[in-house]
Amino acid sequence: MKLKTEKINPQGGYLMTSRSIIKSFAAGLALAALTATGALAQELTLKLGHLANEQNSWHKASVKFGEELSALTDGRIAVEVFPNDSLGREMDLINGMQLGTVEMTITGESLQNWAPMAALLAVPYAYTSLEQMDGVASGEIGDQIEAQIIERAQVRPIAYFARGPRNLTSNRPIASPSELNGFRMRVPNVPLFVDTWSALGASPTPMAFSEVFTSLQNGTIEGQENPLALIQSASFNEVQSHVNLTEHVRSWIYLTISEQIWGQLSEEDREHVLEAGRRAQEFEREQFLSDEKAIRDDLESKGMTFVEVDTAAFATAARDAVINSVDESIRPIVEDLFSQQ
Repeated sequence: MKLKTEKINPQGGYLMTSRSIIKSFAAGLALAALTATGALAQELTLKLGHLANEQNSWHKASVKFGEELSALTDGRIAVEVFPNDSLGREMDLINGMQLGTVEMTITGESLQNWAPMAALLAVPYAYTSLEQMDGVASGEIGDQIEAQIIERAQVRPIAYFARGPRNLTSNRPIASPSELNGFRMRVPNVPLFVDTWSALGASPTPMAFSEVFTSLQNGTIEGQENPLALIQSASFNEVQSHVNLTEHVRSWIYLTISEQIWGQLSEEDREHVLEAGRRAQEFEREQFLSDEKAIRDDLESKGMTFVEVDTAAFATAARDAVINSVDESIRPIVEDLFSQQ
């Protein structure tokens, strides 16, 4: 007699036949096997907060990282990206990562609060080109920086992104330090920046970024310094006519994951995270180079004049102030970087 796969009982339910019992047992074994191999592991969502806006190459690379990691893990690990400080400010996110309440962020020299070597990410005139900076970031010094960050800050760099060089804006061309002559300018509240610009002959004033546009507009200050992306997004072209290509700070920033979260990942998933980071880093560099050119073209179309400067004169004038201002633990490295120029 042919067995039926299902049979309705008098109460309206289904009675299991021999064949259905065998099928159910086999399905149970398959489910157990899948669970044991991790194929049905619980989904993990990593929240990645950062300060950049949606047009920034860091944000685009963060989204790319999430896409790559999802693909590598067959969707088991997802990444949710929060731009514009919407998940919290940088220092709050770092503290959260140390506590295990935040998974990821993009951060840089702020980590020197725990790891002094992180200051090397943004030392004025330490790196004369993007290629030299890459050599440091991806070389022995970069390895030492990352190791100290992991040990002392309890966050783990998994990739690094380039930052546009900082340039001086003004309403007149400034091609050498001698032309500063007490030039009133805004700098961030970073002692190293204050000391450097004072040594160059300017009159630097620490000021909140939110106050800069109005202060330029009313003449409280004559200029400021920032990467092209920020010069564009802040519409400084409306109150400044020149971009002097001082390129006084070349720097990078890390895509990081909480060390606590890292410790919870399998070896296989750690490699997936690192591979996604490598792909995001490559993607970000392409975006960064494309964006820098597009931003310059946009600022020039809005009337800003770009001025080539005597970079060697600026670096020489800044050298002693920079070396004397950095932490003693990294001073020999900074001295060596200057000696290579």
